[in-house]
Amino acid sequence: MEIRETSFGRMDDQEVIQFSFTTDKGTTMKCINYGCIITDLIVPDRNGKMGNIVLGFDALEDYVKHSPYFGAIVGRIAGRIAGGRFTLDGETYQLAKNQSSNSLHGGLKGFDKVVWNYELVERGTAAGVEFTYISHDGEEGFPGNLHVTTTYLLDEDGSLEISYKAYSDQDTIINLTNHSYFNLSGDLTKDILNHKLKLKSSSFLELGEDLIPTGQIVPVEGTSFDFTEEAEVSQGVASGYKQNDIAGGGYDHPFCLDSHFEEEIVLEDPVSGRKLVVETDQPAVVIYTCNQYDGEYSIRGVKPHNHMAICLETQGYPDAINKPHFPSVVLKKDDTYKAVTRYTFS
Repeated sequence: MEIRETSFGRMDDQEVIQFSFTTDKGTTMKCINYGCIITDLIVPDRNGKMGNIVLGFDALEDYVKHSPYFGAIVGRIAGRIAGGRFTLDGETYQLAKNQSSNSLHGGLKGFDKVVWNYELVERGTAAGVEFTYISHDGEEGFPGNLHVTTTYLLDEDGSLEISYKAYSDQDTIINLTNHSYFNLSGDLTKDILNHKLKLKSSSFLELGEDLIPTGQIVPVEGTSFDFTEEAEVSQGVASGYKQNDIAGGGYDHPFCLDSHFEEEIVLEDPVSGRKLVVETDQPAVVIYTCNQYDGEYSIRGVKPHNHMAICLETQGYPDAINKPHFPSVVLKKDDTYKAVTRYTFS
């Protein structure tokens, strides 16, 4: 494993470092300690040609000014919290409303916008970075001093594991994910509508007009949300199904996973032959397909365009703190939050 460290700029009077890990076969992961952002993920196609399959920037300034959470860890709570408000242990907490009337991805300055401490780690045939951050009591309105560890490990077999661990000195809520944007073609001028997706998911969470789960868990059968058999991502773009329309012509939905660490999420680009298998211990994956995506900036020379990439955000159910029948996202004082997701490329 070839490991490199280079300066990526400065933020909040702290140096931001880019770490690069390259296997003997050439698979490369690059990440920075600002937001734990994965900036590059370079893997071979069916002919051995290497390509970068995630959206990202080459300069820290662009991440600060423009990034819609590219490659970052989002938290304390991934997704939206209705009204930016929740009640825990009889006390109501009001968070910043940073998207319409809701709180999104941890608030105004979530985990994606802070500089993390780091330590290089090696475990067997894998190498990577262990990032740590203390989110103090009251930060972004959340209770408890939360100690968070996020670890990225790239194995010589080309697989990437992301693991999370956290504990708090008060009861709090937590739901972490990595927000990488994938385009398996390696060509950002192309969209991902021809990508084929297969999910071990027989239901999804219905969204309201504000993209908050209504609380209804809907069977995928007979809808454009049925990926139990491999299907093109394009099936949801012009389906006429109200849930796709709410998301802006595509998906921005939590799919409930029926199994774990059994190839439950498979994405494939038939042109390049690149295939990504995602396995997790989390109850859901939010599929987001960059609907109505634009911006006055460039991503490695390419302007943002609709369906430029797809996000596979493994996590708990969004707004679970306000939906008692959803799996709990409460972390009790002195308990340990743990989660893991593995990405395998072929």
